[in-house]
Amino acid sequence: MTHDSAASPAGAESFDLSEAAFTVEGRALLSPLTLTLEPARMIGLIGHNGSGKSTLIKLLARQQPASGGAIRYGGEPIERWRTRDFARRVGYLPQTPAAATGLTVKELVSLGRYPWHGALGRFGEVDRKAVEDAMRLTDTEGFAERMVEELSGGERQRVWLAMLVAQGTRWMLLDEPTSALDVAHQIEVLALTRRLTRSHGLGVIVVLHDVNMAARFCDELVALQRGRLIARGAPSDLMTGEQLERIFGAPMDILPCPDGSLVAAPRIDLRETEAA
Repeated sequence: MTHDSAASPAGAESFDLSEAAFTVEGRALLSPLTLTLEPARMIGLIGHNGSGKSTLIKLLARQQPASGGAIRYGGEPIERWRTRDFARRVGYLPQTPAAATGLTVKELVSLGRYPWHGALGRFGEVDRKAVEDAMRLTDTEGFAERMVEELSGGERQRVWLAMLVAQGTRWMLLDEPTSALDVAHQIEVLALTRRLTRSHGLGVIVVLHDVNMAARFCDELVALQRGRLIARGAPSDLMTGEQLERIFGAPMDILPCPDGSLVAAPRIDLRETEAA
């Protein structure tokens, strides 16, 4: 029996994992994990390559089923949600989105409305307004008629975010949305994402490799190591030399910034590297 979209009250739609695990050919990519991810927050998943970050976000996005344990969304088993009902609440952006060849920006953003009207449904005034609002919020109106493949990497990421905003979801799950961007565009995309959590009460779970970007923009950090939860808390709790060395396996120095935020820098002895 699938879940009815009317059953869960607004504000109660957290992700709850109970011993959730994922195994492939006897290899545990995600060990049994129990935690709750609350809505209306920007949550960063951090850890070294192969730590289980992308596996976790794919489980939450229903891109693959858990091998064991349970995942609930809005209090209901995640697999019981009807596909369209789930898509109205949770949007997912993979590491490498589809090329969107032959689509204009406005056409791609409009695809975000599919869960609301279906393949044969009428694209009505509510849909048009949702698309316009999404493009305004993401500052993509200026290239609405341009082809997606003509855009820069940063522009394309903003367009994909606009599509998720048009989708009207309560959560956005983003798998390394800044991995191919330069620093300026990384800041642009993450600042936009943070604004959406504040202005629209969206929950965001984002996989990030740069711990400094994660600490600067996220409300909470969840650190994985070899498929296990190793640390969780506010950025200020995890931005210590001891914690970061546990997470990344390398000594770190923590430097204060003028605005009171903290920056982590790997502790490197150049004399030793040159001698080697």
